[in-house]
Amino acid sequence: MRYELIAIDLQNDFATEGGKHYKSRACIGFLKQELFPFLQENNLNINEIVSDYRQPRPGDRGVGCTPGEWSYESIVPEELVKSTWIKCMNSPLWTRDNAGIADVEPGLPRQDVEGFTNWLNENIGSPEDSTPVLFGLTADCCVLSTAQELNWRAYYPLILKEGVDHYSGKSEDTETVLKSPMSNWADVIEWNDLKGKLI
Repeated sequence: MRYELIAIDLQNDFATEGGKHYKSRACIGFLKQELFPFLQENNLNINEIVSDYRQPRPGDRGVGCTPGEWSYESIVPEELVKSTWIKCMNSPLWTRDNAGIADVEPGLPRQDVEGFTNWLNENIGSPEDSTPVLFGLTADCCVLSTAQELNWRAYYPLILKEGVDHYSGKSEDTETVLKSPMSNWADVIEWNDLKGKLI
């Protein structure tokens, strides 16, 4: 069984001061100071899910993570990225035409079950062969949605405890979500228990 890392929404709009959805979150320091250097030293890769939150997005009037702008850029070092899936809603199933393409009008959100399945098969592997390890933002929204989708597909995802935070940025809110509802869809693993499994 191999472990495949999946970073979720680690884009400037969420992860960097000045972003529309930025809050001080402990996981960002951990990722930059501990996880990313460890992966670089051991030639390990990350699969990344990022968001294109331009309008139109019925049901959500917000705008953010705009391709071609600073807000869309990821904090994951480019050399670590093995693959990228672009979503436009909380669930990774939802994408759009022209997703991630700057200066081109994006299509309406739509589900792409086949596309997401192919991305998983090519980069994560089958549920029998791999365990997805999720980290990023936020534990109460997009990380949770991804854990649910993977669980329904017969994966048994893990959540890297130090690598996620709640939208609020409050550690007590993160702890609450990890206990429930996250525990219905994934197990939580601590960094000291994970890193030995990666090499």
